[in-house]
Amino acid sequence: MQKFDFEAPAELFPSRNRKVASKIKYRRFDNAAAAIRYAMEELPEPLLLGACIEINERRLGHQEIRALYTSEFYPLKKKQAA
Repeated sequence: MQKFDFEAPAELFPSRNRKVASKIKYRRFDNAAAAIRYAMEELPEPLLLGACIEINERRLGHQEIRALYTSEFYPLKKKQAA
């Protein structure tokens, strides 16, 4: 994986899944790491599947979001598995 800027500002666009009632809307984050953590730890799985995060005019889909979250270079502490 190429070097990724986890400190860049980011925008989260959750999917529009009509089967899942959700109040989760577009959000801005001060850094990409926080947006990735929010997507992985707070979004319900159906909303994550269609979500994208935009960083420096580049859009990341759910597979890229998951890959960055599980990367050894991800800078934030991860939520403990239940």
